[in-house]
Amino acid sequence: MIKKEQVLKFQKEWGDGIIHIGKVFSNNGDYVNEAKLFINKFYAYSFESVLFKPTLASNSQFRLDKISALSYFIGGNSNFSEDGGFAIKGWTKIRWENAGINILDDCAIAMGNYFFKDKNNDELKVEFSIVLKNINGKLMLILHDSHLPYQS
Repeated sequence: MIKKEQVLKFQKEWGDGIIHIGKVFSNNGDYVNEAKLFINKFYAYSFESVLFKPTLASNSQFRLDKISALSYFIGGNSNFSEDGGFAIKGWTKIRWENAGINILDDCAIAMGNYFFKDKNNDELKVEFSIVLKNINGKLMLILHDSHLPYQS
């Protein structure tokens, strides 16, 4: 049975991973490899179908494989021209606020807001829904839906 603390730890590590990719990029390191490691660590693409709807994607909204997810995080793929590289934007802090977490046997569902702080201390508020599955004793994303809040 998954515990709430495991979900919170996963969320923190995911945020730390995004920040790390940005730091490697800004230091002219191998950010492509870091992003691949990030995807393999947090997303279950190697084990089963993953439903990923990234925040800043509108033309190619759904990223159902590793190649399209990688493009979203680091950009540079001509098949996904809208991708500017979400993970290389230089985020300095990522804060999660869960509206709720439901545990169902080997899966956990969480929904809420997360906040991405940039170099200027401005925060981008993003809504999320995630489903984490226990795969071989490790939590991995099988659904990640993320979008900007409604604006009237």
